[in-house]
Amino acid sequence: MTPVEIATSLGPARTHTTEADGAVRGTLVLGHGAGGGVESVDLLAVAVGAAAAGWRVIRVEQPWRVARQRVAPAPPRLDEAWRTVLDQLDADGRITGPLVLGGRSAGARVACRTAAERGAAGVLALAFPLYPPGRPEKSRAAELTAVAVPLVVVQGETDAMGRPAEVAAALSGRARASVYAVPGDHSLKRNVDVVAAAALSWLSELTSG
Repeated sequence: MTPVEIATSLGPARTHTTEADGAVRGTLVLGHGAGGGVESVDLLAVAVGAAAAGWRVIRVEQPWRVARQRVAPAPPRLDEAWRTVLDQLDADGRITGPLVLGGRSAGARVACRTAAERGAAGVLALAFPLYPPGRPEKSRAAELTAVAVPLVVVQGETDAMGRPAEVAAALSGRARASVYAVPGDHSLKRNVDVVAAAALSWLSELTSG
């Protein structure tokens, strides 16, 4: 489907929709990371797999990427544009069935911070950056533990921003939270089929439960 631009206070954002194969089971909205865009291989693999399983998948390209800027704005500004996009998607009737928010890295953080206010049914976090590389004392665990809806984190076994065991420890005692360890590092490029399979398994459990 042709990308659609949405005006925000930070400039135009752009949405890329992969339509569901058959009846729409729900809508999955995904954000990209700070070091890449919506063409990231893990996002594409999840989008293709989820669409085949009946999900409408909308990948959101933040305004700074549309404008070809090199540095992402601060989290509050990312959240501001994201909220505007979700508002427009809702107004346009493009959100069908249960809404799942997600993304990779910085996009996963945005999804975690905004899930409750949007009434999301769940959050899919790919390569959640638990802390900056080499700075475990700068933990972002609070963004994960604040998610009150079902949450899954798909994390690379050698992720320099938090190994799966560290993410699991941060979520210890948190109900309805899962961590899938997959081969590879923060890029999740090593085996995208495994990444997509983990995401699809969780989506299936979410909607069947």
